[in-house]
Parts: sequence; structure tokens; C-alpha cells
Amino acid sequence: MADPILPSGGQGDRSGVVLAAGFGSRLRGNDDDPIKPLVEVAGEAMIFRALRGLVRAGCGELVVVTGYRGPELRAAIEAGADVGAPIVFVDNPRFELSNGVSLLSARPRLRREFVVAMADHVIGDEVMALARAHTPEPNGATLLVDLRITEVFDLDDATKVQSEGTRLRNIGKQIREYNCIDVGVFVCTHGLLDALDEEFAARGDASLSQGVARLAQREKMAVLDIGDGFWQDVDTPEMLAHAAALLAGAP
Repeated sequence: MADPILPSGGQGDRSGVVLAAGFGSRLRGNDDDPIKPLVEVAGEAMIFRALRGLVRAGCGELVVVTGYRGPELRAAIEAGADVGAPIVFVDNPRFELSNGVSLLSARPRLRREFVVAMADHVIGDEVMALARAHTPEPNGATLLVDLRITEVFDLDDATKVQSEGTRLRNIGKQIREYNCIDVGVFVCTHGLLDALDEEFAARGDASLSQGVARLAQREKMAVLDIGDGFWQDVDTPEMLAHAAALLAGAP
């Protein structure tokens, strides 16, 4: 039997999901280093930036999906400052798999509409305000994207997107034709979860990009341009330094 879908009565009743289950090995020098979501950028751990961003996106309950060193992460969040909304934790025991599996782990906690953020992306308030104002189409989802391709730091590592108007056509790190970049924020219905379920049933694994591609085939996947909004993925020490410099106002 399918999981029940929690009702939504307005934007404050959206769920917000932070995916924080992965190893983060490219940023950590060794196993004794802080886990990736607890790495600080400009004086604040990335996980707290992500949680506060989801509150700005209209989320009234926050779900943190943990995995690698999960008890440590949970303890740090519970000991941290109030982020403005209640937090629940979901453990993903298959955290060695792709990030779509982490999102599927949160399915029983998610309302009809929810916003997904990454624990290792630093996102500006103005971008999360765009997410707050946006409503995805029924049984669909929307990915926030950046059209400023030439300004993206470490473009080779970025997830590329091919869009046509507001419709997403293709997504992947290795696609050859693209006109925008995935910034790591999604405004979703359970249609995306259904697509991920199908992908997992077919392959035994599922990335967010693969679920997005399935929705795109159904004409149910949209894009939303962030304009001049700020974002930075933090996968490596170089990306961390770049994000810190931008937040500090360095040229």
C-alpha cells in the first residue's frame, strides 16, 4: 500500500527536505574531519544554512535525511540554534546509493508539496524566496536553474540542464547540449517520488536527475530561472573557498 500523503493547507504547510546522507569524501581530508554538512562557510555550518533557507521557502516542517555518521549529525543539529521550524530526522540505511534514494526515504514524512535542498549547497535568500512564490504543476516538479553558464565555478562538475521555455528537456553532468545549470533546489509534488520509485524498481538505485528525466518525458518537469540569485555547490576545498569569498564580498 502506498504511503499516505500528508495534506497541505498553504505554503507554511509545505515540507522542506535536506539531503544530508552522503559521504562527502571529496571535501573531507580524512575520516576524522567534520562531516560535510557541518563544515562552516562564512561562520555557519552548511546544514543550518540549508534549513533556514527552507523556512524562507515557505516550509513549516523540516525533514533531514541522514546516513553516513547520522547520529553525529543529528546530535549537532539538535544542539544547534533554532532554525524557525520543527525538524524531524529520517535515516537512510542505503546512503551509499544515489541521492534519489535519500529522498525516497523521506516519503512518509512529506506533504503534498515540498521543497528539496542539498546539505552541501549554499543558496541565497533571494533564491529561496523564488521557491516560496512558486507552485509546481499537479503531479510535477520544478528545478531552479542558473542561465549564467559562463559564471559557474567548476562547470565540469556542475549538473547541466537543457530547457525549452519553462520545460526541462534533459539533465545530466555529461550531456553535450545544455543552456542552464541545476542549482540544487526543487519545488515538488509526489509525482517526483513516483518517478524515483519507478527508477529504483528498474535499476535498484535512483538519482534525482534520473527521476527528473522520467518526469520530463511526461511533460511534468519545469525549470525556474534564479536570475541574479546566489548559489554555490560545495563539493571540494576549492568550491568551499570560492563560496566563502563570495559570501564575504570578495571580488
